[in-house]
Amino acid sequence: MPCVLAPGHCLVAAPGPELTPRSRGALAAWWTLLLVDAFSICGTCGVEHAEAVGVCEICADDRQWVPADGQHWTTIDELAASGRRTQLRELEPGLLGLTVAPKVGIGQQAHVVRTPAGSVLWDPTGYVDDDAVAQLGDVVAIASSHPHMFGVQVEWSRRLGGVPVLVSEPDEAWVARTDPAIRTWRGRQELAPGLTLIAFGGHFPGSAVLHWEAGAGGRGVLLVSDTIQANPDRKTVTFMRSYPNRIPLSGSVVERMAQAFAGLAFDRLYDNFGNTIDVDAGGAVRRSAERHVAWVRGDFDRLT
Repeated sequence: MPCVLAPGHCLVAAPGPELTPRSRGALAAWWTLLLVDAFSICGTCGVEHAEAVGVCEICADDRQWVPADGQHWTTIDELAASGRRTQLRELEPGLLGLTVAPKVGIGQQAHVVRTPAGSVLWDPTGYVDDDAVAQLGDVVAIASSHPHMFGVQVEWSRRLGGVPVLVSEPDEAWVARTDPAIRTWRGRQELAPGLTLIAFGGHFPGSAVLHWEAGAGGRGVLLVSDTIQANPDRKTVTFMRSYPNRIPLSGSVVERMAQAFAGLAFDRLYDNFGNTIDVDAGGAVRRSAERHVAWVRGDFDRLT
């Protein structure tokens, strides 16, 4: 059987019936789609890339890191073959936590907010399978807090039927796999009634949170990812430029962020690693900001 693909992309053909010109063209188009659609995933951050070239720019940035033995790339098929599976669990009525086991990349917990107008996938993971897609139902949008949480956002979109992927405009340059589904936004963006993206900056210039008015029994929920991050004490949060490399944000930036958070009504807070502040989360953010500013200003130098 003659090769129907471009030079360098032919497979060894098994004996079979001769292809007609029409079927040969259809087969060539199908293989071309597969070749164009191929993409790679950074093994360290779990973000999709159109090509596995050089070092992942997200990991080479001072907020992230490249392994000592160099860049690692993988694919969705390799991850599936390794036994990766998505896992969903209810965190509260209307909110699901979505993880991958064993973890991929940074290993975040994504969230799915369900509303009467449809669901939103927040901070998509670096792996997707058909089981997860089947359980999500009607998804109206995919959004992430910042580039570390892009995951395989385009792949999620395609498997969900071309769902819009919302990227904060100041962070658009970090997108490593483009797609017509990607749409930029700035400032505030309502995704469904009572469900709003809000950009605060800090960790990244476009770092965002997702405010869910109906969450926590109507008291309000803030999905913060690590725009701010809940601490292990479950009573405070922290504000960082880089979490793995321990680079704090300045006092003036934290004050700016705290003032913006004060305008939101929320009682509960979820970050991107399963940490939660169950009650008085708004007060926890305010008190944590005051403490951060005081420490970087030198108010407590006597204790060091």
